[in-house]
Amino acid sequence: MSKVTSYVPGTPSWVDLASADIDASAAFYANLLGWDASEQPNSAEMGGYRRAELDGDAVAGMMPLQQPSQPAVWSTYISVEDAEATAAKVSAAGGSVMFEPMDVMDLGRMAVFADPGGAAFGVWQPGTFAGAGRVNEAGAITWNELGTRDPKGAKEFYGAVFGWKAKEQKMQRNEGEPGPETYVEFLRAADDRSIAGMMDIGGMLPDEVPAHWLVYFGVADADAAVEKVKAAGGTVNFGPVTIDAGRFAVVSEPNAPMAAFAVIAQP
Repeated sequence: MSKVTSYVPGTPSWVDLASADIDASAAFYANLLGWDASEQPNSAEMGGYRRAELDGDAVAGMMPLQQPSQPAVWSTYISVEDAEATAAKVSAAGGSVMFEPMDVMDLGRMAVFADPGGAAFGVWQPGTFAGAGRVNEAGAITWNELGTRDPKGAKEFYGAVFGWKAKEQKMQRNEGEPGPETYVEFLRAADDRSIAGMMDIGGMLPDEVPAHWLVYFGVADADAAVEKVKAAGGTVNFGPVTIDAGRFAVVSEPNAPMAAFAVIAQP
């Protein structure tokens, strides 16, 4: 178990799902990851927002779609000291502000941006709520990964906004297998700790799939998790395959096919 009570600025700290059917999503993730995503006393006050919990610890958020045009997707949030200052850095680095910084009761302050390649992400300035209460275990966030068609531009953008450094490593692939030659790990400015990844999706995914942040959740058995997804009517988009980090697959729930996420069983 890996409990967390605070996050160093520049670290992904929270994820949430915008769902077209929040009750169906809650049931799907309860079966797959063991979450309790029941409606909370303040859910109505927060537009239907819920916190999914694992053994009493917050691990992710869920909310109903706020407008018909809103996509049903998973979003990644990065912890920051000052949401307004981050918004200024995003604009200066060529990104766009989708939702200006705003207070979420006394819990914290949030904003949503898009990088120059079009990948949306959020930031979270903690108040009384720091972010996910546990990570890096079955049922919790284990990794956040940017899929982009402009890796060079992404390195420059996230470096300018969060101070991240990019560490490249060669991809291990079977001969003739399609995919990028390298994988990028983003290193946190404070201590050079690896806190996120990046992959070039150009030529890998259809053009209609936009640049995005992919969320990985830990599972005890990736193959068993894939079977649960299929039994629930979900989609297996990729895998399961084994890499150095573990055995993983990219899947989607049945009522949100565009809300892809990954499950990974770490060694």
